[in-house]
Amino acid sequence: MRNRILSIAFLLSPFISFSQVLFTYGNHKADAKDFVRAFTKNNEQPVANKQQLMQEYLDAYISSRLKIQQAYDLRFDTLPQVVSEVENLRAQIIENYMADPSAIDRLAKEAFTRSQKDIHVAHIYIADNGDTIAMNKKLSSVLAQLQKGTDFLSVAQQLSDDPAAKQNKGDLNYITVFTLPYEFENIVYNTAAGKYSKPYRSMAGYHIFKNLGERKALGKIKIQQILLAFPPNSNDAGKANVAKLADSLYKRIQAGENFGKLAAQFSNDNISSSAEGMVPEITVGQYDPSFEKIIWSLQDGTVSKPIASAYGYHIVKTISHTPIVTKANDSANNQDLKYKVTADDRWKSARDFIYTTVKTKAGLSKLYTSDAVLWALSDSLLEYKSAGIGRAMNLTSPLYKIGDSTLTVTDWLHYAQMNRFRTDRNGLKSYPVLMDEFVKNVLYQYYRQHLEEYNDDFRIQMSEFKDGNIFFEIMQQQVWNKAAVDSAALLSLFEKNKSQYDWKQSADAVLFYCADEATAKAIADKVKQKPADWRKIAEAMNDRVIIDSGRFEWPQIPGLDKKTPTPNLTTAPVVNTNDNTASFAHILKVYTASTPRTFEQAKGLVMNDYQQILEEKWINELKKKYPVTIDEKMFADISK
Repeated sequence: MRNRILSIAFLLSPFISFSQVLFTYGNHKADAKDFVRAFTKNNEQPVANKQQLMQEYLDAYISSRLKIQQAYDLRFDTLPQVVSEVENLRAQIIENYMADPSAIDRLAKEAFTRSQKDIHVAHIYIADNGDTIAMNKKLSSVLAQLQKGTDFLSVAQQLSDDPAAKQNKGDLNYITVFTLPYEFENIVYNTAAGKYSKPYRSMAGYHIFKNLGERKALGKIKIQQILLAFPPNSNDAGKANVAKLADSLYKRIQAGENFGKLAAQFSNDNISSSAEGMVPEITVGQYDPSFEKIIWSLQDGTVSKPIASAYGYHIVKTISHTPIVTKANDSANNQDLKYKVTADDRWKSARDFIYTTVKTKAGLSKLYTSDAVLWALSDSLLEYKSAGIGRAMNLTSPLYKIGDSTLTVTDWLHYAQMNRFRTDRNGLKSYPVLMDEFVKNVLYQYYRQHLEEYNDDFRIQMSEFKDGNIFFEIMQQQVWNKAAVDSAALLSLFEKNKSQYDWKQSADAVLFYCADEATAKAIADKVKQKPADWRKIAEAMNDRVIIDSGRFEWPQIPGLDKKTPTPNLTTAPVVNTNDNTASFAHILKVYTASTPRTFEQAKGLVMNDYQQILEEKWINELKKKYPVTIDEKMFADISK
């Protein structure tokens, strides 16, 4: 029953500050903008009698605000089930509101622009091994070589700490958008062709990139692959055997044998072998440069000779090439880019607006004066070193104030203890880097905890949901439960108004509610052929149909269309345009005259009437408790 509350969400609008008051109720105010927003949301189609419809809506809206206000006054919002459901919803939807609304479009547009070209990249890496002096000395040596014109690839081969540079001279081949981590991609795409970048400091060390050249993006390629992997610890003889098998398979393919079947039988790539060697579409920069150079040179439908790599031998068949999308307004491509943006590490940059927003609105104040003192205290507690000057601070010393929250040394140490190691586990982060992360994390968590103050859409959705839940609870208490258990009142109401509950023209019938029109037509045809077997026919398709049998008044029978029913009539299926389900009826017996209902037969109708009586009485009491005053001029203005 709780889900029913969603259908009356139109009644439950939050308030927007600094707006025009439409009506007051007791000491409370209802805003005209909230009312218009709710009315518009639930009356999207133009209507001729808008003013009358809006008046009816206003009456219902006022009643709902009175009920909800009493629910708040009775602290229904603190009921455990309400608190739990509100917290659950908040957890479910909050991530949808935690990014800058414009960021996804901005990042997708940037990704599209970058996707139009591939860049040939070389890289020099200087590792941070904990010795800052040695690292900076090596950086100076690298820069000196580059500044006097020494070939970048030679410097990389000689001085780069990337182990692969000894062989590839730091040449990463071509990359495109999403190939590298976003922080590196930004550097590459902002470095002109033929130039090298300024040194970039990451947590792992320094990086220098060179743009060796650019080309129009190649797009994607679809391939099939047979991978014949070298066995672990294989010697030259073992590798030679793998090469012999690769040559044999290549000859069999050339002779006409099916590539996919051979891939399924022989390939050691467990994922692609189960799909007959089919590999997901490949973009530039995903694989070893020498491997990519060969596969991109193949024409569609051609098969490569065995390609040797560090892993084994590859035989590749090119299926198709897909050129890059060049139209900026291609909706399918834009949607794909947005998906990739949110799944990529660049999405973290979309959080930057959070830090600025909290600093601007809530404020961020640094409360300590000496980093050296804090680092010394941190060393003593995290590394068990002598505290030294760190004794000038303690665990309760304040570090930052954000809004109404004060962060202490204890908060910092908890974060530092859990996050001080680099993600590659290669040593510790420096305290300045860790403190920057700590402050950003605190700003992010503050924004998350106070999101209702920063995002109106989120606040409105949460407010509507909470109001809906307490509306349900108070309706349950004041109306629905009372009507359900007061048997004496129900019977008395029935006795006073017996004739009102008489059966009008009616019929004993079976109603069939089907998943779709095709199912309804199929079952209806079978029922027409064998009316006595309607139950067996329905049971045979119980996953596609629900039946309801009983006595129904003629207007309740689907497909009757004001016709006079006859026994054994099967009506034509009627399609529900909202969900494309379909229903029809099979008539068993017809009652053309009005006949009395028993109390049990009428109980549902009597209960509905009694609920209305209880609700009207309750609303009258609420209007005395919260007197309503409507600004008629305001209502006239918004009704135009």
